[in-house]
Amino acid sequence: MAMRAAFSAAGLFLVVVVCRAAPPAEQEHARRQMVQRDLKGRDIVDPAVLAAMGRVPRHLFVEDAVRWLAYDDRPLPIGQGQTISQPYIVALMTQLARPQPRHRALEVGTGSGYQAAVLAELVQHVYTIEILCPLADRARTTLAEQGYRNVTVRCGNGYAGWKEHAPFDVILVTAAPDAVPRALLDQLAVGGRMVIPVGAPGGIQQLRLITRQADGTLRDEDVLPVRFVPMTGSRAP
Repeated sequence: MAMRAAFSAAGLFLVVVVCRAAPPAEQEHARRQMVQRDLKGRDIVDPAVLAAMGRVPRHLFVEDAVRWLAYDDRPLPIGQGQTISQPYIVALMTQLARPQPRHRALEVGTGSGYQAAVLAELVQHVYTIEILCPLADRARTTLAEQGYRNVTVRCGNGYAGWKEHAPFDVILVTAAPDAVPRALLDQLAVGGRMVIPVGAPGGIQQLRLITRQADGTLRDEDVLPVRFVPMTGSRAP
């Protein structure tokens, strides 16, 4: 980021802020620092997750105006009134889901496509649903430009999940419903793990880990308080 002086037509002195994208080497250094400081420095210990977070260029999944903040541990705007989650939360949700190379994953709430890219580094295929079509279209383009061929993006209602490709070994939900959608529970494979924030809009939600056990029953654990944008769409019957 740089500043330069200028004069307006009225002769007033102005300071114009000019944002310039950092060179690739600087972005890579910032990404390595993020992994060391904000992930390893906390409780992210899965080496595969850490490696994936170190590979995915977060700065390409945020708006140009905030790219210089891409590797800070904070949510950032991505347009349409939505945000990209802070890196720690992305890494934590991914670690909790325990993705494996043979797994099929469902993401509800594509946003910019960043979480889908992280998952795509770790699983066989990612199916991701975004209710806001402009975001879905942009994410599809960004993911394709970055070479992700194992991600399928759909604009649609996340409450219904993606029945045609169920069951899923991993389900990550990146927006908060006030209750866990029944359709998503039904699409969770035996041994599968769902990570989902649940709670009322505008307040603190609870990040939950739901596991379908070998006998088909569900184990539901609270992880930590979080704050996500509310999940929108029509609840499936």
